[in-house]
Amino acid sequence: MFGFTKSAAPAFQNLLPAPFAEGLRQPGAVLLDVRRPDEFANGHLPGAVNIEVTSPDFAQRIAQLDSTKPTYVYCRSGARSANAAGQLSAAGFAQVSNLLGGVLDWPEQLVR
Repeated sequence: MFGFTKSAAPAFQNLLPAPFAEGLRQPGAVLLDVRRPDEFANGHLPGAVNIEVTSPDFAQRIAQLDSTKPTYVYCRSGARSANAAGQLSAAGFAQVSNLLGGVLDWPEQLVR
């Protein structure tokens, strides 16, 4: 028998700003900002929860969230949020979406 392993493809989806914003309209959607608290304090998307991905207690803090709800993750440029999205998927979150380009690419007209 051949030993096949599961694909290493991410278990989350990367979305451009428009479909990301559309997904946020789902009832119960969770918006997660994974930047540093000082970055969050300087401005964030409305309704976002701030849990810094580089914080030592990131795994414990995301464990407090409802893993059954659609979870939308963003950061400044998309790199930290991709890391966080991978961790959320690995932690059993079923529907995780990462904002490609982060808030740098977020058009003002998409603010909900």
